[in-house]
Amino acid sequence: MTKLAIREALLPGRTVSERLGLARELGFSGVEFAAAGLDARIDEIDESLRAHALVASGLNLGETDGWVSSDIGRRRRANDMLREALACALDLEADYVTFAPQLGAGDMPDLTPFASPLELQKELLIWLLRGFSDLADAMDAKLALLPLNRGKTAFLTRLEQAAAFCGAVDDHPMITVAASIGEMALEEQALLPCLEAHIDRISVIYLADRNQGLPGTGGLPFPAIGATLRELDYEGWLVIDGRASKSGREGFSEFAACLDFLRDCGLQ
Repeated sequence: MTKLAIREALLPGRTVSERLGLARELGFSGVEFAAAGLDARIDEIDESLRAHALVASGLNLGETDGWVSSDIGRRRRANDMLREALACALDLEADYVTFAPQLGAGDMPDLTPFASPLELQKELLIWLLRGFSDLADAMDAKLALLPLNRGKTAFLTRLEQAAAFCGAVDDHPMITVAASIGEMALEEQALLPCLEAHIDRISVIYLADRNQGLPGTGGLPFPAIGATLRELDYEGWLVIDGRASKSGREGFSEFAACLDFLRDCGLQ
């Protein structure tokens, strides 16, 4: 049975409690939180989750990157943020921590014939995943590699690539894949077969339509996606990642309509 969450940053409201109250009113069972600066908010978030009978689906490192940078200082800072995110995931009992290893172009040197920039980046990520797999296990939170489209990254753009990194660390159960429907629509030649091929490694699926709109506003095949996920018995999180076109209560109405649409698609 799938579980439906929404990113906190998409919800209107001045306080955590207001935003989570709207999530509960809409019918979500979970909320995903941005990992940056989360440590200072843990107590407030935990209290609000309990008050509204919600859970933290996971954490997202968002715009953080640097794990495959040539700069050792950037790598250390990125690793520190990943450790902090896993610690916060433990505190909130969140299921996963999503991260994209690199944003934009890479900065690795070309050491051909020893190794190309891409080969160096791949080796760095494999070492990172090996080193963090046991910590993720101890914190009981999966690491979820998020492929992005080529306009956002030159490194990890397809689910097949993310799955290969899972295989490179012997399919450790805490090293998984995050699939974004909006990103996949830009990169994958066949969206549904791609989901089917890698479903066993996917721990979270982000739902957004074209141009990062709410599902149902851009023509992506969500009814077929719902049918495919039911057929595959997917039991991981589904997270609303698309944005409403309006703010405040009008945006709230758009989310309500989106949930009706997802329900019709079998995605709630």
